[in-house]
Amino acid sequence: MSACKTLARSSLSCLDCNLRNNISRRFSSVSNRYPCSIPAICSSNFFSSSNLSRNRGFIQFETCKRRCFGCVDRAVQVETSDFSDEIVTPNLTHEPLENSSKDTVEEMLSNRDDVLRLMKMERRPEVYNSSLFAQTKCWFPYLDEFKAGGTVLSSSEVLEAMDPHIMEARKERFRNVAKKRSYSICLVVEGLSDFGNVSAAFRSADALGLQSVHVINLNNSKRYRENRNVSMGAEKWLDVELWNSTQDCFKVLKSRGYRIATTHLGMDAVSVYDMDWSCPTAIVVGNENRGISDEALELADMCCSIPMSGMVDSFNVSVAAGILMHHAVCDRTNRLGHHGDLSLEESQILLAEFSLRHSQSAISIVHEYAKRKVPKPLPKL
Repeated sequence: MSACKTLARSSLSCLDCNLRNNISRRFSSVSNRYPCSIPAICSSNFFSSSNLSRNRGFIQFETCKRRCFGCVDRAVQVETSDFSDEIVTPNLTHEPLENSSKDTVEEMLSNRDDVLRLMKMERRPEVYNSSLFAQTKCWFPYLDEFKAGGTVLSSSEVLEAMDPHIMEARKERFRNVAKKRSYSICLVVEGLSDFGNVSAAFRSADALGLQSVHVINLNNSKRYRENRNVSMGAEKWLDVELWNSTQDCFKVLKSRGYRIATTHLGMDAVSVYDMDWSCPTAIVVGNENRGISDEALELADMCCSIPMSGMVDSFNVSVAAGILMHHAVCDRTNRLGHHGDLSLEESQILLAEFSLRHSQSAISIVHEYAKRKVPKPLPKL
C-alpha cells in the first residue's frame, strides 16, 4: 500500500512539473513575441495565488492555459480601471482617469481661477434678498445658457453636440446622478488645514448627492499639509465656491435661502436627529484644532451636534461632515420620499454641465457645433 502511495505521489509530481513547464513555455513565447502584452508572471505564484485556486485542482489550471493574453495587432491591457465604459474609439472622447494627480484638490483650490473655470454653464446673478426665496425651494445656480463664442446655446443643444462623443453607459450614469442631486443641503468647510480632510469631505458630498460645497480661507496654501488625494476626482463633478471670509460666504448663502447650521458642542446646540432637514441648510464644519470660528458662531442661525457615547467627545472633521450629510439625506428621504429635488429643466441643465466637464475636448466640440449652427449670411445681390 505504501508503495502505491509513493507511486501516486511521484506521478502527480511529474504531472505538476509538466504543467508548470508547459505554461511557462506558453507565457514565455507570448512574452517574446509581444513583450508589452503581459507582465512578468512567476509560475510558483500562479499556482499558489489563492486557496480557491489550489482547491480547484488541475481543472482551474487548464482553464487558465486557454486564456489569451496576447494580440497580433496590439498589446492588450490585462487590468482595467473602474471606468471601463470610457474606451477610446474613433467617435468617442476619452475620459481621463478621475483621480489623476493633475486634478488634485490642492491644485484646484489653490487657484481661484481654476475653480471658476470648472463651472461651464452661465450662472445666475446673486440677489442679496433672502425674502425672494421660499424655505422649501432650493437655490439652483445655472441659467439655461452656454456661451460658445458669440453664440448662446441651450442645455438641449449642448447635449446634442456632446451626444456622439460620450458612451451610452456614461450618459446613463450622468442621468442617474443628476436625478439624485440636490442643492438643498450644501457643505461649508471653514479654515481646514489639511487638504486630505477637504478631499474626504468632497468625496462624501458627491457620493451622497450634494452638488454644492463651499471652502472658506484657502488663500494661503503654504499652511496646508500634503494632499492625500482621497477625493477620487469628486471635485470635478461638484460646484465648488471659494471664499476669503466667513462673513461673505454666509451673506451669500443666506441670500440664497439657506439657514446656517454650524457644528458646535454648545449649550444651545440641537441634536442632528431633532432637526428638520427638508428646508435648505448649509452645514458648516470648522478647523481640525480650533473648530468653528467665533465669527461663524455669531453669524450662524443655529448650532447642531452629533450625540456621542464614547470616551472622546469629537469626530475627525471629515468623518463628522460625512455623518451630518448622510443623516441629512436620510431625513430628507424619510420626510419627502427622495433627496434629489431638481426639476426636469434643472436636471437637464445639470446634465449639460456634466457633459461639458466630461473631458478636456468637450468645450472645443461644443464650439465647433456652435459654428456649424450659426447660419451663413446670404450673399449680396
